[in-house]
Amino acid sequence: MDIDYCRFNGGEKYSYKKFNTKGESKKCNRKKIEKKMVGDALKMRELQDRFYADNQDSILIVFQAMDAAGKDGAIKHVMSGINPQGVRVSSFKQPSAEELSHDYLWRASRALPRKGEIGIFNRSYYEDVLISEVHKLYKNARLPKRCMTKDIISKRYEQISNFEKYLWQNGVTIIKFFLCISKEEQKKRFMSRIVDSSKNWKFSESDLKERSYWDEYMKAYQSAINATASKHAPWYVVPSDKKWYARSFVMSVILETLKKIDPKYPKFQKEKKGKLLEYKKILLSEDN
Repeated sequence: MDIDYCRFNGGEKYSYKKFNTKGESKKCNRKKIEKKMVGDALKMRELQDRFYADNQDSILIVFQAMDAAGKDGAIKHVMSGINPQGVRVSSFKQPSAEELSHDYLWRASRALPRKGEIGIFNRSYYEDVLISEVHKLYKNARLPKRCMTKDIISKRYEQISNFEKYLWQNGVTIIKFFLCISKEEQKKRFMSRIVDSSKNWKFSESDLKERSYWDEYMKAYQSAINATASKHAPWYVVPSDKKWYARSFVMSVILETLKKIDPKYPKFQKEKKGKLLEYKKILLSEDN
């Protein structure tokens, strides 16, 4: 699976009008890819175990998408085989009163992964340049007049880029996914949620309301991706009309990232190794 053409790191610009949401699905064999995912999951489990033991780096995975694009499913399927002790999932919904009393990056900062941990943001601080841009929420923000300028969104792009650069320079590897589906595919998934009683709980009236702003959201995502994509915090625009393809893509990127980090199990010095031999003798003596 070729993931390079979907990686945006500040060079080539992303265009939602030119992007193929079906990806390579026509020439990719689903059975082969799903079989490969089984092997990749085992590799990822081993690397994550070493990553947790190494306790030096952190990984932050950001998931952004339109409703019904498959964020929850991707997190569930891709991360299901690894040690939950080393994974922390944070969902960012409508800000609480406490969160609104702080700057917009505050709640994200509190949820950042620890050393040796993989942090997953189901939506993120990018909501504050996406929803805020589409619905002009910044106009009602509790900010002093000096902050309420016409270029407030572009300033937030700059702040987010600086925030991500700071994280990178302090040991956090950032992976950002935009699960990109077509408007037609979203309609099919919404219909499925309405028709299938077991999925009714997933659908809400607000989903249709947000769908009516589709073009505005596509423009907002394009602007945000192109303004904040960098080598240290690249964006991956994931073709997501086929769920199996999107999940395989996400797994490939995470696995590639872990391989590049190449975590190692900690090595004990001679003194500690000597102690281990003493402990071994003690335990063996219990059998006598």
